[in-house]
Amino acid sequence: MKYVVINRNSHAINYRMVLKVLGQLLMIEAGFMALPLIVSLICHESDSATFAIVIVLTLLTGLSLNFFSNPENRILKRRDGMLLASMAWIVFSLFGMLPFILCSTPLNISEAFFEAMSGFTTTGATVIREVESCSKGILIWRSLTQWIGGLGIILFTLTFIPSLNNRGSLMLFHAEATGITHDKLAARIAHTAKILWGLYTLLTVVLFLLLYFGPISFFDSVCHSLTCISTGGYSTHNEGIAVYDSPYIKSILTLFMFIGGVSFSLIIIAVKQSWRDFWRNDVFRTYVYTIGVFYVIVVSAIIFRNLVTGWESVTIDPLFHIVSALTSTGFSAGNWEGWGILVLTLTFFMMYMGACAGSTTGGAKLDRLLYLMKNFLFVVRKYVRPRLLTSVDVNGQHVNEERGSEIAAFIFIYTFLIVFGGVVLVAEGFPIVDAFFSSFSCVSNNGLGAGITGITGSYDFLPASGKWVMSGLMLAGRLEIITLITIFTPSFWHK
Repeated sequence: MKYVVINRNSHAINYRMVLKVLGQLLMIEAGFMALPLIVSLICHESDSATFAIVIVLTLLTGLSLNFFSNPENRILKRRDGMLLASMAWIVFSLFGMLPFILCSTPLNISEAFFEAMSGFTTTGATVIREVESCSKGILIWRSLTQWIGGLGIILFTLTFIPSLNNRGSLMLFHAEATGITHDKLAARIAHTAKILWGLYTLLTVVLFLLLYFGPISFFDSVCHSLTCISTGGYSTHNEGIAVYDSPYIKSILTLFMFIGGVSFSLIIIAVKQSWRDFWRNDVFRTYVYTIGVFYVIVVSAIIFRNLVTGWESVTIDPLFHIVSALTSTGFSAGNWEGWGILVLTLTFFMMYMGACAGSTTGGAKLDRLLYLMKNFLFVVRKYVRPRLLTSVDVNGQHVNEERGSEIAAFIFIYTFLIVFGGVVLVAEGFPIVDAFFSSFSCVSNNGLGAGITGITGSYDFLPASGKWVMSGLMLAGRLEIITLITIFTPSFWHK
């Protein structure tokens, strides 16, 4: 007779391993803070002491969690991965907000957490009204938070923490990755992470060099290369990209925002195999066609309203705005709000849609919307021809009913959160358009402002409660909602 020994803790959450990994994450975050410390020291800024203190505090906390956790089991399972993915972004933001609280231009706790969460989630919404009054150390830290969050905190961690290179790493990868399918470029997730971060870093360096060759300083080139390829949108100037008034700068940023909106896995596959893989990809074609359609409509609106002031106003400027909105970057290069209510409405749609899954962008993602459109057409054909045998495919991959239900649930919750955020801000006294636009920006991780949060405005008008709600919506949008909401269900915590 054989006996089976049941481990009563086999389905329990591995808290000690989660805490250990969080400690390692804090050690990595402390390492990133070395860059703004060096910048502050070079510029002889008082904020060098701020970063030194925060680095020591973050490092000691990380070392303590890593040393004292001592997990018996180092394997992360499904629930462990979901909890870690959510907690990683919160912990990073809690320690990442400390420089904003202790710096020479301090923010209060709600403002600092909002700014840090906006940075790491690459939303780009800011509560700092006078960005140019901040020290260079703070400015580079804002930009760096967006670069870190571009591909994902967990994805970066999988690259450098060997203990995560086990079966639990796949769960972590899926918990943070965006979209309906997640391509592995190598047999091991750690190798896939290294390939993706290698491409990400290379694109950042190339963008920096191209910006530096234009009418922009070395420091601004560094900051904007970090926030452009991550489709984050933080700028070092109050007026954003408009301060440069340079067709060259806007053209380069438009190109790299577009690249940031493409699946990084698709880029790598196309480089390795064939450039034709781009056009064979359903979502990429939809991405290009969507930009083209919106461009024609926006230019028509500009011409109809007699707002043509030169060749830039019907070429670079509308294309810059469309790519910025669709990729959730949120850069502003002019008074696009003056283009009329039609453009404002289209901007809502672009923010809602987002770009390709597997990119650094926010929004619902074109992959999901393409599936919904194909499924709608399938249902119509099925209604007319009940015996029709076919399937709904995206990029040549069959999307089964279970995945289709997940997509429908995501779209419903995504829309509900936008409405919820808008209602909260309206209840707190915001004008209805500004309220829903701000909610759109936060849930879609866009950061594009309109009205009182427009190009010369900020989110500092929000009351403290509004800032915390919007911070939560930014996190939900970045983790694509399901991962974050799951940990709030009672069944998640039951053995």
